[in-house]
Amino acid sequence: MDNRPIGIFDSGVGGLTVVKAVMERLKHESIVYFGDTARVPYGSKSKETVTKFSAQIIRFLETHDVKAIVIACNTVNANCIEELRAMFPHLPIEGVVEPGVRMALKETRNNRIGIIGTEATIASGKYPYLLKQQNPNLEVFGKACPLFVPLVEEGWANHSITKEVVQEYLLPLAEKNIDTLILGCTHYPMLTQTIGEVLGDGITLINPATEAAFSLKRLLKSQDMQTEHTEATYKFYVSDHTCRMQKMAQVFLDYPVEYVEKVDIEAY
Repeated sequence: MDNRPIGIFDSGVGGLTVVKAVMERLKHESIVYFGDTARVPYGSKSKETVTKFSAQIIRFLETHDVKAIVIACNTVNANCIEELRAMFPHLPIEGVVEPGVRMALKETRNNRIGIIGTEATIASGKYPYLLKQQNPNLEVFGKACPLFVPLVEEGWANHSITKEVVQEYLLPLAEKNIDTLILGCTHYPMLTQTIGEVLGDGITLINPATEAAFSLKRLLKSQDMQTEHTEATYKFYVSDHTCRMQKMAQVFLDYPVEYVEKVDIEAY
């Protein structure tokens, strides 16, 4: 047994979708969450910059004696997760891309899969590469949706403007006759309602956070790192204004987040 917390990080508030999935499926595990709200979005930044930022965050999470890391940010997963694993070999690091791929492969019926993500995630080609490794017959269609992250960070997930942006990005993708769409950014599941309204019921939306939580559960069990049946604690940290994270966390997690602390992440 290992009662240390799990560290989860993202470029901003979007990683709360992963926090929620872990809270629901690993009810006794404590969590330390960091959202890099001062430097969001990551999707338009270089691989070198994203790697640097991520390493700083992992070093910060290590000060909380975390037993494992979940990288919620798809941009980090797609660009530098292997480099980070090499930099921190003593620390199990889980991602969300591989779980998302597994879910999509199970769900597709016509072998036509869409992927939406940040510019960096789509440009990396990581999702199509992993999908076609498993099924070479797949047709995969990617679309960068850079405006989605700032709309979510602004708290406009269900705003009329957001619906117009979703239509602009996704209707051309729907015309490709996809039956499955991977939400390849942790912010995007917060737009599920709006995306569903635009695309209809014929396209299955894949939230990789769900399968990522199960992957984490299997990892902890395989390494005898599960916690005892104690009450879980949740701590939230950001690199900029705390009020937005607190508001989004309370609404999205249905959990009373009384305190969010600002951290000088550049110090790490």
